Amino acid sequence: MKKANKKVKAAIIIIGNEILSGRTQDVNVVAISNWLNELGVRLEEVRVIPDIEDLIVETINDVRKKFNYVFTTGGIGPTHDDITSRSIAKAFNLSYGYHKEAYEILEKYYGKSEFNEGRKKMAMLPAKALLILNPTSGAPGFIVDNVYCLPGVPSILKSMLGGLNDKIKGGKKILSKTMNLRTVESEIAESLEKVQNKFKDIEIGSYPFFKQGKVGVSIVIRSTEEDLISICYKDIEDFIKKKKIEIV
Repeated sequence: MKKANKKVKAAIIIIGNEILSGRTQDVNVVAISNWLNELGVRLEEVRVIPDIEDLIVETINDVRKKFNYVFTTGGIGPTHDDITSRSIAKAFNLSYGYHKEAYEILEKYYGKSEFNEGRKKMAMLPAKALLILNPTSGAPGFIVDNVYCLPGVPSILKSMLGGLNDKIKGGKKILSKTMNLRTVESEIAESLEKVQNKFKDIEIGSYPFFKQGKVGVSIVIRSTEEDLISICYKDIEDFIKKKKIEIV
């Protein structure tokens, strides 16, 4: 069945003092964004917030009303500063306690003798939360309405995304085509703006780069329509040739 050309939007909320302090560098946005692109979902906003319950609640309640899907990363582990699960429960006015299925999964994974209080904490979730299975380290993520809560550890997060493919209903896949130029942005800015004004339903991005001692600009064209990308690419190529700019 052909997918409708609808715009499905998502946001990511990165939760963690370690990100804001600069101690840890986030790489999860790239993984989630690439995955969403394949599913026809546009990532339109990313927020980074600290481990503060009231701020998490306020942010969740703001963002979940604006986007089809919201993904949180971080704060669902076993330590005292892992407060995402409790905060999500508060945001949705749900009770917070042991989730029977999550408890059983974790108890089986660790064994009764190693299933300590910290690990039991990871089974405490908002009432009626749906689980996101974790094939790497056992501890599940969870879903409440349109909010999907994932761990902050990149390798674990990546291993869990595939299990969500059937739960995400996107639009048409977002396609892209890139043109690399040996020039600077100021040389093409006016002409590129004219092309963008002509193709208002296409995203055209201009990104400077520096490679092998030389400057350049990458033009990235994004759309769900391959034909439109090709026509837009040709228009850009035409003015590039007139300006005698090298395509690399």
